[in-house]
Parts: sequence; structure tokens; C-alpha cells
Amino acid sequence: MPFRETLKGLVESVDGGLGAVIMGYDGIAIDQFLVDDAGMDLHLMAVEYATVIKEVKRTVEVLGTGDMEEVTVNTGRTRILVRTINDDLFLLLTLHHDGNCGKGRYLLRRATPLLRDSLS
Repeated sequence: MPFRETLKGLVESVDGGLGAVIMGYDGIAIDQFLVDDAGMDLHLMAVEYATVIKEVKRTVEVLGTGDMEEVTVNTGRTRILVRTINDDLFLLLTLHHDGNCGKGRYLLRRATPLLRDSLS
């Protein structure tokens, strides 16, 4: 399943885009795209965040507040936007700290149903 073009399109369509990955909550990546000068290990970052996202997902389920849809983590250097694809996978977009977070969130929300359909 070639998702690299979709991920590349996401990253290149938002100001400050650094990389994107489709990953399972188990930390196994399905596919990823990283700009050449990103200066980070996207795979390692996604694996570490997968652990956190899995715990957030579990907490949401325990609280019974509905399905987890989106998580955002802002740091001094990056913004990490995570959108749930299905019960097993999520989509992670990494931006520069001053990247266009609103557009990134919009693009993830728009891409997620298409990816969900492709994975079915």
C-alpha cells in the first residue's frame, strides 16, 4: 500500500511541514515521508509518541468520553499533530514550531477518511 505520495502531499501543503507517518499504536510504521533538511529521526519520534498516544487513547476509553480523534503536542522546536485513522492506526504530522498548525489540522482531518477507506 503506497501511502508515501499522500504523506508527501500533506507535508508539502502546509507551511513548516517536516514529516508525516502512518503508524500503529504498537509503534510499527506503515509508511512515512520526511523532508530532507528536517534534522530529526521521524521514525524514533513517532515510535515514542505511539506509546503516549496509546495511553491517551486508553484513558479516553476508560472515561467513556467518546472516541479519540486528535492529539496535539507543542514543544519548543516542533508541533506534533496526531489524528486517529482507525482502532489500530494513527496519522502523525510534524511541523516546525512556527508552522501553520491550523492548516495542518485541516489537512489531517481531510486525509484521514481517505486513508481509512484505502486501508479497508
